[in-house]
Amino acid sequence: MTQESPRFAPPAAHRQTSVALSDLLHSGNAGVVVERVGQLRAEFRSEGRRFARDLAEYINTAYAGIASVFIYEETFGTEDRLHWLIHLESFDAYEKLLATARQDEGWRDIIMRNRVPEEQGGGSWECMFTDGSLQETVLIPSSFGMYGTANEKPETVVEVDGAAVERFLVPTAAHQSSQSGQDVLNSANCGLLMHRTGELNYEFRGEGRQFARALAEGWNKSLAGHATIYLYEEAFGLSDRIHWFIHLRSVTDYYHLMGLRARVDNDARMVFTKQWIPDEKGGGGWERMFVQSTLKDMALTPQHHDTYAAQAPK
Repeated sequence: MTQESPRFAPPAAHRQTSVALSDLLHSGNAGVVVERVGQLRAEFRSEGRRFARDLAEYINTAYAGIASVFIYEETFGTEDRLHWLIHLESFDAYEKLLATARQDEGWRDIIMRNRVPEEQGGGSWECMFTDGSLQETVLIPSSFGMYGTANEKPETVVEVDGAAVERFLVPTAAHQSSQSGQDVLNSANCGLLMHRTGELNYEFRGEGRQFARALAEGWNKSLAGHATIYLYEEAFGLSDRIHWFIHLRSVTDYYHLMGLRARVDNDARMVFTKQWIPDEKGGGGWERMFVQSTLKDMALTPQHHDTYAAQAPK
């Protein structure tokens, strides 16, 4: 009898920090998610990962309730490219973070510390990344009423503190799903995060978002226990590019996602066969809504010290 080979599953991202899971911000309860991507130089792949983890843990502990940061690796993609997922309570929290970090000596120590060995030339974190590779994408949870998805004033447009101009209150992504309890996955407890992006044709920006939400809601009902899907808008960047975070319990749960796509029952087929585009716009299904070749997937795995030559600090 052939003995089954042992499997390795990196611990969920919440195990990167000493902060209790219940006190962390994540993709389900954050008002803003900033994805920062940076390409490490191969010779500093270990030092760079330790820097990323040190900075993340400092923010998690010193700014609990304001920001939570997790480090992810590309499961399949470019080697040594790191993804920070920075979860903020709101843009107000971002301003608080900037205001306090400017005078935070602990933050400055992590940033300024000499991390590159002298035999490799010495230096701090800026030596570890390829020039121009650090990029950020700012995401906010999608909500009906945004970008042409409502025909009347939504309840989320409110007056705050007597201000003359009303503002939009963005519900957290957890409100998009009816999942509960242990079925709910997010960036803190998932084993794999699949980041899917797609650019909508401007003409169908409203219909496209309705399709995207219906797709997420349908998958959340059918894949409870295996996957949780949230939809986000890009706050500063390419207009009408939408983002799904597809949280899987493990990489093998991707097979359940494939199985859902292959179903022939009405509930699974409806979202893909429905005529989302009205006749006055020419009619059609979801396939007309997106700019061709813009639908892309990126699989991300929580960073772990035992992987990718990132030895745990002694």
